[in-house]
Amino acid sequence: MERPGEKLKRVRERLTLTYRDVEQASRQIATRRGSDSFAIALSRLADIEHKGTIPTIHRIYTLCAIYRLDYEEVLRWYGVTLELLESDAMQIGLRSTHAFQFAQITQAAVAQPADYEIDPHKTTFLSHLVRRWGRMPLSFLNGLDIKQYRYGFIGLDDWSMYPILRPGSLVAIDQNRQKIAADGWTTELDRPIYFLEHRNGYRCGWCTLMNENILILPHPASHQPPLFFKFPGEIDVIGQVMGVAMLIESRKHRGVRHTTKV
Repeated sequence: MERPGEKLKRVRERLTLTYRDVEQASRQIATRRGSDSFAIALSRLADIEHKGTIPTIHRIYTLCAIYRLDYEEVLRWYGVTLELLESDAMQIGLRSTHAFQFAQITQAAVAQPADYEIDPHKTTFLSHLVRRWGRMPLSFLNGLDIKQYRYGFIGLDDWSMYPILRPGSLVAIDQNRQKIAADGWTTELDRPIYFLEHRNGYRCGWCTLMNENILILPHPASHQPPLFFKFPGEIDVIGQVMGVAMLIESRKHRGVRHTTKV
């Protein structure tokens, strides 16, 4: 199998570029970028082509610019497949609420608990859903323009908005609706739900502004206390929840003991 360095060498030779040509071009890029990290010395280029030396991310950028190569394709030459980034991210069992901001949204996925190799028990911020989950088209979000929304995952331990938002739900978030509404609803189903980010993670719930504070209200059925944050300062409103996809399953609320007949 042809090594990455050999591929880069073949591209360079096809463009009739010498080592000196590449070095000089890299210096131009380094000057424009204001960092010597983008520069490639003659000896370094030789090591990349012949000794299997792995270039830094800055030098890969430089080589792609000079050789007119696709950055992601060159990363694949070195065994880095960005298509698996989301999947690998979800293999890391972070228990606290955390954010994902991936480039494209093509499909949405709802977690299949029986297949978990991780424990995503906290509310998560998503923009591209994970290939190791069960997939379904984003049409379940009522035809929302998926490019205009960001996405959140309600953690499996997050019962704060149950039963309106079940743990494991996928929510679409409109970032253009960050202003907390004071009225305009008649029932709890009509009241806006907001997705918020604070120093220690994320929250999802109804909100009320009180002087210089924001009160996050959980659903009464969750039996969880409301939370106060200084606003602005301690918490940011990412946007309003505009769509939701939920698994309808027999999973019981935490704290409810399961019994088995024998």
